[in-house]
Amino acid sequence: MLKRVTLKEVANRASVSYQTVSKVINGKAHVSADTEARIWEAIRALNYHPNSTARNLRHQRSQMIGYSWRRVPSDQFNPVLEKFLQSMIETAASCDYYILPFAFPENNAQIDVYQELIQTRRVDGFILSSTNLNDRRIQFLQQAKIPFVAFGRANPDWDFPYIDVDGSAGIVQAVNYLYNLGHRRIAIIAWPESSLAGSNRLSGYFEGMHACGIEPDPLWIARGEHSAAFGRQATAGFLSLEACRRPTAIIAISDLMAVGAMLEIQDRGLEIPQDLSVIGFDDVPMAQYLRPSLTTLRQPIWEIGQLAIENLLQQIHGESFSEKKLLPPELILRDSCTSPL
Repeated sequence: MLKRVTLKEVANRASVSYQTVSKVINGKAHVSADTEARIWEAIRALNYHPNSTARNLRHQRSQMIGYSWRRVPSDQFNPVLEKFLQSMIETAASCDYYILPFAFPENNAQIDVYQELIQTRRVDGFILSSTNLNDRRIQFLQQAKIPFVAFGRANPDWDFPYIDVDGSAGIVQAVNYLYNLGHRRIAIIAWPESSLAGSNRLSGYFEGMHACGIEPDPLWIARGEHSAAFGRQATAGFLSLEACRRPTAIIAISDLMAVGAMLEIQDRGLEIPQDLSVIGFDDVPMAQYLRPSLTTLRQPIWEIGQLAIENLLQQIHGESFSEKKLLPPELILRDSCTSPL
């Protein structure tokens, strides 16, 4: 096992006190340029690395950020949160921080995990995702006065720092695009009423349709689980309507649901977009490789990951912070939409 070089060995080589070496390393010393240069030369020559564990104990920081996410079924994946995590990891690493990921349970034990991580000082703060109304994690961290930033919103009257995508504005974009192509019977496949993000996106559908002077038919609206299977089921319902009420376009509030819609359309011998236009939401990597390629709304996930870490570190370092930020998605035009026949 290699022997760790000590601060005193660096000090002896540079002919200064070890206190002076420590202050130079931490940027708090007022020494001559020659002395500082001699210290850094000794550090390089001896290949000295500061004891981060001891340093963190002194500063009462772990240099770790806790991040929890909602589990997905084993036969699915969530490329949005995967990209979010990658962005956070890279941004945190650039600031000498690391991410401690953990899945939170869907029961009362979820708060226990946060309590343990706080009490054992294993993390300095948290990033939350998959937030919802009455989110117990947000309530607990606010009461405990623990730094955190959420990717997502919760109750409108709660005051906490979050970054989110303006899903409502994104769906308005989609409706306007289809309307300008000539579509008037536009259906939507949405998440259950229990989903705050889903409700935000669905509100954009009503806003966009009413702005275009269209009163949505209740049979053009399907709400269910986030899956390709439900996308198929909802689309089958749309296609069963009589011709004068049958939608000519479908907006799915996730690409996964849009894939299900496309499969159902094609399995019935219909063509996309000639018989039915389809728009998704997320712009997951596979969207561009579908046939036809999927028109969809792209979330600025990489930017959100960066902002979440930067904002959390501001809190950890003692700055007062309670920013609420909504970022607009971008409509990515591909081959799954055209004017109705």
